[in-house]
Amino acid sequence: MNKYRTHKCSELTKGDTGKAVKLSGWIHRKRDHGNLLFFDLRDHYGLSQCVAENSSTFFKKIERAKPESVVCVSGKVVKRSVDTINKDLFTGEIEIAVSSFEVLSAAKDLPMPVFGEQDYPEEIRLKYRFIDLRREEMHRNIVLRSKIISFIRNKMISSGFLEFQTPILAASSPEGARDFLVPSRLHPGKFYALPQAPQQFKQMVMISGFDKYFQIAPCFRDEDSRADRSPGEHYQLDIEMSFVEQEDIFKTLEPIFFEVFNEFGKNKIVSKTPFKRIKYKDSMLKYGTDKPDLRNPIEIFDVTEIINREDVKLDIFKKSISKGAIVRAIPAPKTSSKPRNFFDGYNNWAKEMGAKGLGYITLEKIGNNLLGKGPIAKFFSERAINDLIKVCNLKENDSIFFSCDTKNNAEKISGIARQKLGHELNLIDNNKFEFCWIIDFPMYQYDEKEKKIDFNHNPFSMPQINPLNFEKSDPLSILAYQYDLVCNGSEISSGAIRNHLPELMYKVFSKVGYSKEEVDKKFGGMIKALSYGAPPHGGIAPGIDRIVMLLANKENIREVTLFPMNQNAEDLLMGAPSKVNETQLKELNIKVLEKKK
Repeated sequence: MNKYRTHKCSELTKGDTGKAVKLSGWIHRKRDHGNLLFFDLRDHYGLSQCVAENSSTFFKKIERAKPESVVCVSGKVVKRSVDTINKDLFTGEIEIAVSSFEVLSAAKDLPMPVFGEQDYPEEIRLKYRFIDLRREEMHRNIVLRSKIISFIRNKMISSGFLEFQTPILAASSPEGARDFLVPSRLHPGKFYALPQAPQQFKQMVMISGFDKYFQIAPCFRDEDSRADRSPGEHYQLDIEMSFVEQEDIFKTLEPIFFEVFNEFGKNKIVSKTPFKRIKYKDSMLKYGTDKPDLRNPIEIFDVTEIINREDVKLDIFKKSISKGAIVRAIPAPKTSSKPRNFFDGYNNWAKEMGAKGLGYITLEKIGNNLLGKGPIAKFFSERAINDLIKVCNLKENDSIFFSCDTKNNAEKISGIARQKLGHELNLIDNNKFEFCWIIDFPMYQYDEKEKKIDFNHNPFSMPQINPLNFEKSDPLSILAYQYDLVCNGSEISSGAIRNHLPELMYKVFSKVGYSKEEVDKKFGGMIKALSYGAPPHGGIAPGIDRIVMLLANKENIREVTLFPMNQNAEDLLMGAPSKVNETQLKELNIKVLEKKK
């Protein structure tokens, strides 16, 4: 028999009444009723209530034991009285009449309680993460993470994928985020880098003749923290496939995601397959973002042409249009009866966000006609109002906001305003997981700051153009076989069909100013591998952390990560990063320079 327990704290029911049992766990909470002392015993699996009479020899020992002390109890299973049954607890119909009690490990006074699930400052929670993880919700989140990863792994293997592990010590990448560098003791002055992603390695797996690869891969990027991204490291479901086109990737991944979200989504409705395909340019127009929340029914419209007509006298907008501005319209359903401060509030909010503001018109039905009301409505002819109603699918009692700005700024503020309206007007169905693919990303973009052409997405992607026509094409007109998987406004994954042709790779990089020699120097390993027979291949890398966040209904990644860093990339529990001693530095041929203040 096990020395510490005959049962787990979650197992006992009234069918076990009369049994002699032994349980071990943490004292969750105590309740002293004078003659009787009750305490809940908790282990990884659940709770059991224990009771001791004041006549017992160990009563004082239980009284002295502090919450979260680890104890072992023996006793008999007895039924609770009808009025004390806890219907919310699986073991709620029984309790353990304690006959022996042993403290296995005494707890000091707690910096934060486990019972009660109160909110506590993040600094305390991370510094004492081992206590934070005992709390029911956190414990449940981490168990959920484990189950999701196991489910995904099994689905990948059953779909014919092989799981490989790629190197952790790699070469520094000249592109992407900032690397974490690891000094080499055997090669003084040289450094390894922790991989930002297994991108080049997984492509070489395909070049090596394997057909389907995956791994649950750790990735390391020295970048600032965000709510949906841990500083330093994250995990992704890294996938690559040979002899595939874009649709093959989609058809492979969609059933897996559908099943994962159905399995762990707490009965929420999951998008049916095939998921919607939305072109990048359409997404930016309709939703103002390339990661749209499709639970929100509001769509944005371009009304530049209407605003610029002779029968619209909105001179301040027309002046901006003459300088290259556009006008985006954001419908606000059933808001025309809202007070003036509702609309002024959005105008002021937009200015606080760095935009020029939001003009608006409300619609009111008078007779059989919908008429425009509001401060700028007088500048529109009746025909212009009717055309706005048709173009923007407006109805009685609707309103419409206008953003007039540069294309980038108008898209940005209209996208944020759309989502703000969706939340404040209760238009978003929180009982859904709405998936979509964003496709046809531009291969290049114009960098206003640097005043030059640069890559818009992944430079190793296959352009959507005949290689023979590539050099004579306008780079800003070239699309790429790149795609993002989006769910409820969160980008879950990016992927691409890879450029497997070395000569085309040189041409792709030449558009942003790279010479053949520079490409060979910076990406020599990949070019060499592609030069010995590479299959057409592509892949994707969904973020495990973001998947778990969505399924756990959490907005911060630290709520679903076992031992996360804080926003300053510090491990408050283990004290990382930390200084190392001079002996270690000498072995690595490193000298630390004091930062000038």
